[in-house]
Amino acid sequence: QVQLAESGGGLVQVGGSLRLSCVVSGDAINIALMAWYRQAPGKQRTLVAHITSSDTTIYDDSVEGRFTISRDDAKNTLYLQMNSLKPEDTAVYYCNTYRFVFGSWRDYWGQGTQVTVSS
Repeated sequence: QVQLAESGGGLVQVGGSLRLSCVVSGDAINIALMAWYRQAPGKQRTLVAHITSSDTTIYDDSVEGRFTISRDDAKNTLYLQMNSLKPEDTAVYYCNTYRFVFGSWRDYWGQGTQVTVSS
């Protein structure tokens, strides 16, 4: 069973930085798409960034140049380095992977970690 566990959220001031981590268990992190999503209060969950098994990265326009997604294969851990944080970055951040497991394509989600940016 694939499980994802996020950590690293918290309260930070405008312009500050945080690094989110997502530990993957039950499968190798580098064989499938890994992503970070976020959901602000009253809004839909949206993609922040993803990284493919071949290390191709894509970012939402709102975080391009400020956030960096990366992966440590030895630690089976996904990261999201967030710099120059803005109040609009406040949300619950979720780790996600979409992979072929037990004969079908499946979405897996972590429990989420709260990021609050104060002005």
